[in-house]
Amino acid sequence: MARRRPETIWWRQAALYGALLALAAALLQWLDYRWLARSHSFELYLLLVAICFLALGLFVGARLLGRASPPRPQGNPQARVALGISEREMVVLGELAAGYSNKEIARRLAVSPNTVKTHVARLFDKLGARRRTDAIARARDLGLLP
Repeated sequence: MARRRPETIWWRQAALYGALLALAAALLQWLDYRWLARSHSFELYLLLVAICFLALGLFVGARLLGRASPPRPQGNPQARVALGISEREMVVLGELAAGYSNKEIARRLAVSPNTVKTHVARLFDKLGARRRTDAIARARDLGLLP
């Protein structure tokens, strides 16, 4: 019959003691939680009600105040119609005036950069401009941009 080495016995005893200590600590934590829940139950219920009302307030506030107002026509509608500038071209013109590049405008409007280039080229033709700054200055002169 083979004899066990003392290191093996020591390791198993240490593992058994560690498991018992962990079980005892978990039991004490559970009892502490139950005591806390019983002694402060009113405060816990109050906290739950407050969290529910907070969530309800955020939801209702987002629904009521989060609505965007309908878009107003910008600037001079007669000049816009006379030049034949579409609504989408007006949006692109506003983004140009804000200083965004074609890639940034494409990302903001969720369109292709080539679509933005087409809109910009059409705006240049309609406004008689050769570059962005000319187009923005001409649009401001006509009252298309604030």
